[in-house]
Amino acid sequence: MPDSATTWKLIHSEREALANTLEGLTPEQWGAPSLCAGWSIQLAAGHVLAGAEQTPLAFTTGLITSGLRFNTMVDRDAKRLGALAPKEIIERLRARTTTTNHPPAPVSAMLGEVVVHGEDIRRPLGVHAKIATDAVVGCLEMYKGANFPVGAKKRIAGLKLSASDVDWSHGAGPEVTGSALSLLMVMTGRAVAVDELSGEGVAILRTRL
Repeated sequence: MPDSATTWKLIHSEREALANTLEGLTPEQWGAPSLCAGWSIQLAAGHVLAGAEQTPLAFTTGLITSGLRFNTMVDRDAKRLGALAPKEIIERLRARTTTTNHPPAPVSAMLGEVVVHGEDIRRPLGVHAKIATDAVVGCLEMYKGANFPVGAKKRIAGLKLSASDVDWSHGAGPEVTGSALSLLMVMTGRAVAVDELSGEGVAILRTRL
């Protein structure tokens, strides 16, 4: 993983890129489904904003008022901020391209938030953006050893993941090959990207999605 200063630069760059994507969307696209079950593009954007504005105190307070149910808190915050006008969501996200506040979690978790959810927003709309290689690899390095909150470590256990476009691999066992971004999306439970992968381990991975 890159150091914190480098990670924040990547986070800020990807937030700016996502704000640019959102700025170009039509009202119909804002209302379209994202890759996050039950969330529209607008609610997914609200979730990204919630993470970008999060602080340790607000996180703890939100978790307590949600009955210590993490997913309930996340969904509530997404709906609260997703109810904002698209223009305000974009403006507030741009305001978080210089700040370094974050919940009580590793800084790398904030990189994963904007990279993965950025794709949750773009892919259903057929929108493409160039994501920094270091940002994708940083996410792969983080998620490969983490089960919370998306179960990535368990999902890829016993498999060898090999990126076809960058120098990155992990694990041992039946091989799964594809672009670093496709591996990241499947590692975090996005079944839409599994057909972009190849290798004898794909069939096993598919059963875990």
